[in-house]
Amino acid sequence: MKKLFTLLFLTISLFVQSQNEQLAQNYFDRGEFEKAVISYEELLKNQPNNFNFFQKAVECYQQLQQFEKAEKALQERFNKYKQSTLLVEIGYNYQLQKNHSEATKYYNQAIEKIKKNPADSYGIGYLFDKKGLTDYAILAYQTAMDLDPKLNFNYQVALLYGQKGDAETMIEKLLNESFNNPQIMVTIQNQLSRYMTEDATTSFNDMLRKALLVRIQKNQDIFWNEYLSWFYVQQKEYGKAFIQEKAIYKRDPESFSNIINLGQLAIEENDDEAATEILGFVLENTKDLDLQIQSHSYLIQMKIEKAQPKDYPAINQELDNLIKEFGVSPFTLSLLKIKAHFATFNLKDAETGKTILKNVLEMPLNRQQIAEMKMELGDILLFEEKFNQALIYYSQIENESNNNPIGQEASLKTAKTSYYKADFKWAEHQLKVLKSASTQLIANDALDLYLLISDNTVEDSTQVALKKFSRADFLVFQDKKEDALVAFQQILKENKGDAIEPVTLLRIGKIYEKKNEFNLALSNYQQIIDNHKECIYIDEALFFSAEIYNQMGDFEKAKPLYEQIILNKADSIYFVEAQKKYRKIRGDKDI
Repeated sequence: MKKLFTLLFLTISLFVQSQNEQLAQNYFDRGEFEKAVISYEELLKNQPNNFNFFQKAVECYQQLQQFEKAEKALQERFNKYKQSTLLVEIGYNYQLQKNHSEATKYYNQAIEKIKKNPADSYGIGYLFDKKGLTDYAILAYQTAMDLDPKLNFNYQVALLYGQKGDAETMIEKLLNESFNNPQIMVTIQNQLSRYMTEDATTSFNDMLRKALLVRIQKNQDIFWNEYLSWFYVQQKEYGKAFIQEKAIYKRDPESFSNIINLGQLAIEENDDEAATEILGFVLENTKDLDLQIQSHSYLIQMKIEKAQPKDYPAINQELDNLIKEFGVSPFTLSLLKIKAHFATFNLKDAETGKTILKNVLEMPLNRQQIAEMKMELGDILLFEEKFNQALIYYSQIENESNNNPIGQEASLKTAKTSYYKADFKWAEHQLKVLKSASTQLIANDALDLYLLISDNTVEDSTQVALKKFSRADFLVFQDKKEDALVAFQQILKENKGDAIEPVTLLRIGKIYEKKNEFNLALSNYQQIIDNHKECIYIDEALFFSAEIYNQMGDFEKAKPLYEQIILNKADSIYFVEAQKKYRKIRGDKDI
């Protein structure tokens, strides 16, 4: 029984202690320092050795300008524990009083402690940094490294120079550290990427590029070619990255993986010129059948994306020739899948598409391959308006994929199928879950469709316009551009001024873009910009218009459109890209 009471007493004591600590922290966070200091002083009575409580109490004294009280507490603790970091705290207490000579005295004493014991630099350097005493933090770390070569604070020192605004020194030190300690290179590159993205007013990117070029000239190690290739990839300059990758290949011809990956990145970013050059190089220099098939697949997919109906016969013949050359097997799945999709959506021959995929599913495939083929088969059945059969395939993928990316993609297609069927309530239910999908692209698509349904249900509870719109969207899915165009234009006539008008203009603009009728696309986007400034599609209209002008070489018209996104749409998914394109047109050196 005595043990039970003791345990109960300890439990209650710990609970009360936790409550008091939370109360003190709440006071501190709200800036109620008079109340906070009383709470921390009370906590220190029970736990006098708790440094966190002591530190908070001292900060409260300083906030209340009770500097003498803070100094007394700090001196007493230093006399008792001899902690080197307390010298920084005492000096900082003097600095808050603008007594710089006394502050300097204690800061120098802290540095002297490092000279006697370099390991003290961990705490002292960190505290100097935390207090914003950047020069002293650098001195602390550098002193320790000079005395003990086993200590390495080069990364910390580099970032401190960055805090000082000395980007050139930071770059030098980070690149040196990357070379000397490749195991932390990814961490360093992530840090550099942050500066490359955020530093819009200085020539940071230009400094980094020049520093890498100097290293390539002085040092023949392919490490620096790889680093410069990484830099150009961050800038989305894939052609320049390819020059570095070719240089690497000439000295290390064992692997094409980086070049293939670079080609894929160029495709994803619509840099067709670089992608074609990269993949052509692969085909010229490899006998590996997998790489050949992969490269041909990427190249012909690019052709299909840009093709007009007059190009279809030649593309179909090229596909047939490739399949004949490489055969029908699990190794040529990418080509067979492209052929099935092309036959269905471009040539409107769904039977051929289904036949190809059903034969493929008879082959020995792995789980991922089966899911991909079923997804394509589901798309073809959806194309044929066999909604329920398509849903069966999507559901199979969802159930077998354990919420991984392809499973989430199947879930999105299930929601879109409900949307195409005008079953908006069920589509909304599914999209609510997908808005938080781990795959950002799926999450964004789910959110866009969710907002489309909800926004056009509030104004029109019968969803008449939305039903017409979902039917037109389905025609887009079927790649029936002309029919979709007629359907969307009819919505504009019948629903002028309604909530559905801006998104309809956006859809019409995208169809004209695919038809290479860019002036008509711009006309529709301009109507959104002029008449729907507050709608959620304004940033798309601005960005798509800017991109068209940019591709046409009319930079003076593109520039103000990018600028509007930068100034007014900081939360847009196009913000970062608009910023980069704007700076490039403006001629900033860091591009």
